[in-house]
Amino acid sequence: MNPGIRTRLEEAGERFEEIEQLLATPEVIADRRQFERLSREYGELEPIIRLWRQFQATEEAVDEAGQLLRDSDSDLREMAEEEIASGEKAQAGMENELQRLLLPRDPNDERNIFLEIRAGTGGQEAALFAGDLLRMYTRYAERRGWKVEIMAAQEGEAGGFREVIARLIGNGVYSRLKFESGTHRVQRVPATESQGRIHTSACTVAILPELDEVDSVDVNSNDLRIDTFRSSGAGGQHVNTTDSAIRITHLPTGIVVECQDERSQHKNRARAMSLLSARLLDAQVELQRSERAAERKLQVGSGDRSERIRTYNFPQGRVTDHRIGLTLYDLENIMQGEIDPVIEPLIEAHQAELLAEMTSGPST
Repeated sequence: MNPGIRTRLEEAGERFEEIEQLLATPEVIADRRQFERLSREYGELEPIIRLWRQFQATEEAVDEAGQLLRDSDSDLREMAEEEIASGEKAQAGMENELQRLLLPRDPNDERNIFLEIRAGTGGQEAALFAGDLLRMYTRYAERRGWKVEIMAAQEGEAGGFREVIARLIGNGVYSRLKFESGTHRVQRVPATESQGRIHTSACTVAILPELDEVDSVDVNSNDLRIDTFRSSGAGGQHVNTTDSAIRITHLPTGIVVECQDERSQHKNRARAMSLLSARLLDAQVELQRSERAAERKLQVGSGDRSERIRTYNFPQGRVTDHRIGLTLYDLENIMQGEIDPVIEPLIEAHQAELLAEMTSGPST
């Protein structure tokens, strides 16, 4: 086993025993918040420590069997060899699982998200593709039992969207979609193209975790300009007849957010403030990421919206994710929301990168 992994497991074992003792003290039992926090940490460590102890027991059994290899009895030596072989095989499986369990968890993985899609180069065709992407993510959300709320939208002249912002609510939304941030490129023949020429267009996608109130970025009210306006809905009975839509401008950064989903101005304002907090935090994180980007070879999850991450080639029925060199000839199903074959390899590549960093040396 890698020395760095072994050190981390030993440290985890010490922490596990420490928490076990703390949870039995009257002071911690009386402090509900601390008791819940330690209980949660204990629950996260328990499967790691249980498997680590099993690994250690197997390791000890293999060492003891190794002593029998020097015995003069051939039957004992043969039995020892079989025990060593089965023990080492079991150890290898447990070691892989322990490494996976030790991977650092993204604290945002269980959060809801704001999904932002903006048409880029390509004019009307880019707006149509933005609509296709929204439909792809919406159908994926439906498959997983998530709820989708459209917060704001600017429709394209020929359909689709120049910009659309949605809120996706459900279990583990961010963990599944966090690698979708970036530039999505489409290659296809537009319906308006009489010569049958393939055009290339692009949209940018941003995935922002929704923050809890306690995690929200501090925003000075003096830095905000808040405007109300009438919703530009899709028409019919749901069009607002009052100025209930909200636009908030963060003056120091120039970030502008809107929400026109609710008929209540108060609810729209709360949603817009939540989105603004997510945008401000994302800007801070993006700055930190850019500072580290030069040192990283694999750009999975870099969040860089200028980075071309994926190409959807309609004539060839092909989808290519450029970050990991993944190519799938299943465009039709992917555009219908069956995107797990794209998402799973991205998650695996990210985990492999984390594992490589974790095993590069002992923890400090």
